[in-house]
Amino acid sequence: MHCLVTGAAGFIGSSLCDRLLADGNRVTGIDCFVDYYPRPIKERNLNSARDNENFTFIEADLLEVDMSALLAGIDVVYHQAAQAGVRASWGLYFDTYTRNNILATQRLLESAKGNSRIQKIVYASSSSIYGNAEAYPTSEKVLPGPVSPYGVTKLAAENLMSLYATEFSVPTVSLRYFTVYGPRQRPEMAFHRFIRAGLTGERIELYGDGEQSRDFTFIDDIVQANLLAAERGKSGAVYNIGGGSVTTVNQVLAILQNELGTLTIERQERQKGDARHTSADTSAAQLDLGFKPAVSVQEGLQREIEWLRGELGL
Repeated sequence: MHCLVTGAAGFIGSSLCDRLLADGNRVTGIDCFVDYYPRPIKERNLNSARDNENFTFIEADLLEVDMSALLAGIDVVYHQAAQAGVRASWGLYFDTYTRNNILATQRLLESAKGNSRIQKIVYASSSSIYGNAEAYPTSEKVLPGPVSPYGVTKLAAENLMSLYATEFSVPTVSLRYFTVYGPRQRPEMAFHRFIRAGLTGERIELYGDGEQSRDFTFIDDIVQANLLAAERGKSGAVYNIGGGSVTTVNQVLAILQNELGTLTIERQERQKGDARHTSADTSAAQLDLGFKPAVSVQEGLQREIEWLRGELGL
């Protein structure tokens, strides 16, 4: 099978590329290396894939690339490309989120119309579309109410996926990821910051009181969900993908203290756009996809610690 992975140099995209290649697929990856975090990190993410003869990499912007040529011969598209970051999505930067999250997605879908070879487009949506949800655990039937511009753009792109499935029979599936972590996690994300600080003796900046909770989901479970969605997902459907247990940030810090020793924590005000709680009802994904998370927060944190030790040469 020939797969296209957009955002291939990112945290999730590169992990997905490695799994697809390990399973014997041909993979074309595309990334434009937006400057949200340093390019050398993304280049390292691609090291393993670049060593595989079945991998082709294209450095290009989805809004500028020859999309027909890009999609030629592709069986499955994993659309991971996006402008990431809840807190950075306010103000002047919103234009970047609109461009990379909405317009790029619409151009991809337009180009996929009438392409009978494409079996599935799997879109990386986000739990951010729920905002402060009206019910926990949150099912896909709960009315979205994003509390950040980032969440607004992810929801808009998700709606485009459903529209093109309904109106043009483009076979799309959207996965609402709940707080992904693990090896290759972006440097500004909480677990990466916490573990790095614990390993180097730096201060941890904690936004809010630490009682905010998340359905933390390990990267391997996210990758597995993508593969299942490509194989079994219903066209036009949306699925929650969560880690299976809700954990507060304070509980995470307690686990890290057991693993790393005493942490120095500096508490800051809550950041605008941060939801108080998230909790995924994954019943639909279990029923339709056969998805079941396999990695606990305890095990996942240990694996991210070991990865970051290696990155830091400790």
